[in-house]
Order: sequence, then C-alpha cells, then structure tokens
Amino acid sequence: MLYRLKKSGFEAYLVGGCVRDLLLGREPKDFDVVTDAHPEQVRKIFRNCRLVGRRFRLAHVHFGREIIEVATFRGNAGEVPDDDLLLNDEGRLVRDNIYGTIEEDVWRRDFTVNSLYYNIRDFSVTDYVGGMADHTTGTLRLIGDPEIRYREDPVRMLRAIRFAVKLGFTLHPDCEKPIADLAELLYHIPPARLFDEAIKLFLSGHALQTFEMLRHYGLFQILFPAVERSLSVEEQGFPRLFLVRALENSDSRVAEGKTVTAYFLFAAFLWDAVKTYAEEQIEKGVPENIAFQAAANELIAEQVKRISLPRQITLAMREVWSLQPRFERRQGSKPYRLLNHPRFRAAYDFLLLRIETEGVDPELGEWWTQFQAAGESEQKKMTQPAQKSNRKPLKRRRPRPNKPGNADTAKD
Repeated sequence: MLYRLKKSGFEAYLVGGCVRDLLLGREPKDFDVVTDAHPEQVRKIFRNCRLVGRRFRLAHVHFGREIIEVATFRGNAGEVPDDDLLLNDEGRLVRDNIYGTIEEDVWRRDFTVNSLYYNIRDFSVTDYVGGMADHTTGTLRLIGDPEIRYREDPVRMLRAIRFAVKLGFTLHPDCEKPIADLAELLYHIPPARLFDEAIKLFLSGHALQTFEMLRHYGLFQILFPAVERSLSVEEQGFPRLFLVRALENSDSRVAEGKTVTAYFLFAAFLWDAVKTYAEEQIEKGVPENIAFQAAANELIAEQVKRISLPRQITLAMREVWSLQPRFERRQGSKPYRLLNHPRFRAAYDFLLLRIETEGVDPELGEWWTQFQAAGESEQKKMTQPAQKSNRKPLKRRRPRPNKPGNADTAKD
C-alpha cells in the first residue's frame, strides 16, 4: 500500500500504534497509514477501498479479512473556510475534515508516543513532538494542552488509562491532573462508542489493573454506576473480591491464549448489584425467579444508558445469572437439562467464582465437577432422590367398645 501510494505520486507513512509497538519489540495488531492523498484519491488507487466515518473521513482498504486504515494528513483548524470543522458546546469535535501537511497532522494526534511516522523513502522514523524521548522513558504525554485535548474528545481519558496500563507507561503529571475534573464529560459520549472502548479496556489482558486505575481517576463510576454503588458497600471483602477474581481470571485466560467472552465479564461486573436487588425483592415476598428477572431488567436498563450492550450480550448475561439457582437442584432430570444448556460452562465457571469469594458451599461445586466427568450409570446414581421406606405404615386398630359384663367395664 505504501509503495503504491508512493508510485502514484503521494507521500505515505506508517503511523501510530504500529510504529510504537514495533519499537517496543511487539507485533502490531493492525497498521495505520497516513498520506497526503485525499480519501477520494485513495479510493481511485485501491479498488478494494471503502470510505467511512463522519467525524474523520477515512479510507478502509480491504485485503481479505484484513483492513488497512488510510487517513489523510489533518490540517490546522485555526482557519476554517467552511463547515468541515465543528465543535459542540462542550468543546468536543463532532466533525473534522480539515486536510493539511505532515507537520500540521502531528499536532492533531493525541499522545506523543503515538505520533511517530515511519517513512519508506529512507526507512527513518520522523518525530516532531518528542515521542522517541517519551518512548525511552516510558512516559505517556498528550500533545498540546491536556484540558483542551480532553474536551475535544473525552474518550482520550479512557485511552490514556488503556495505553498506560497496556504499555506499562506512566501518565505525565500534566496528562493526569485534569482527569478528575473532566471525567463527567464522558456522559456526553454516545453509549455505543463507550461499548467499543470498554471492550478494549477489559478484554485485552490487563482488566484488573485497568479497573483499579479507572476507579483511581473517578472514571469507572461514569461507565458502571451500579457497580460503583455496590463496591462502596463491602462486607468482609465482598463484593469487590468476586469482581477482582473475575478480572484476574479474564487476564489469565488472555495470557494463556484462551478466549474471553464479553458477556461473562459484564455479568461479573453487575452480579452483586443484581443479587442485592433480587434479595430485597425476595424479602418482600417476591418468588426467587421473578425477583432475579426484575433485578436483571432494572440493572441492565440502567447500564445500557452508559454503555450500549448489544442484545446478544445482555441475553447471555441473563442466562448466566438465571442458571445460578438451578445448580441447587440435583435430583431427577433437572441436572441433565442444566448440563445441556448452551450457557452451562459459563454458568459453572461463574459458580466456581462464587464458591471462592461468596461463601457458597464448596460441596456444590465438587458435585457438579464430578457430575460432568461421571459416566451414565454414575450420573444416574448421583441424581436419584433420597430413598424412601417401602414398608407400608401399620393401620391403627380402633379401640373395641366396652360391652356390659366385660371385666374391663368402666366403674360407675
């Protein structure tokens, strides 16, 4: 792609995370290209190209399942000839299609370590903002005035946390200072966009540390208000210990190359809030299954106002929660039906976390672990109801009425 753009008479560079990761000795997950060609010109060069984006007009060039993102150099927004640049009342950019040069483009990027350009003409790295020095010292620093940059796009606060944790870098004091005061700007970000950011934050293998940093800077309560409320009420380390173990489990799976499902992690986030709400309803006389359904409805409805969880995720979360009481039913055909449920494995893992952190009887987990591995005959024995006596109860004889003249006739 770089050479084809060059052959067509355009400048083209690798930029951003791919250059940063290569310098760290890591394999980039994706590659971003920046060029002086406008999106329409890129589309003429590559037939497998689609133009996307409203705020930033981008070219996505498809190679099978791979997508290479091509952006045009951003220009100086100081003088805007038309409505290509638009800010809302909070100072957030909602449209930005001002094109310029590479020297202008660098000042429109977020962090210095993400603003390094690899040039194929002489195989050099171009650095305008001290990104190489920050890269060497492990410092994450915003380009320009941090408060202005956060107001332009409040999601940069979440990106700052994510990059600091992922790279093992330290937030520059100027970069971290405004976060607490500007955290509420995230309320103005569409929930769908926050879902994309939440996936990057918690499913990349650094969920626990990310969680701790988000709470430290007051950002977590914006994303998960119900969870923050439940975390503020702890008894003997609960409920926080449950969530911590779930996050640790997620990180371990990523480290081992195993898959991590978003619904399991979101179910773990909201579990204590759902359980508390359901217990309150049960105390009022509401049946257990209805109480948990009402709790799930209430908490999910609140959560999607902040992070727009897709329907398939919320349905899976409900199933994991609703299966928890069914583990108590271990006789007859019910264990077989539960074992064949599509969400059994996730619900079982969820149960093991509860046993570890909530004081649920370990015997319950041992029984289900054994039941899964047992043969058909052993499973049948395990699910048999308690034996009842086969002896028929003795019939009580009615007392014979006393007849006159009998020896036991009652005395007058």
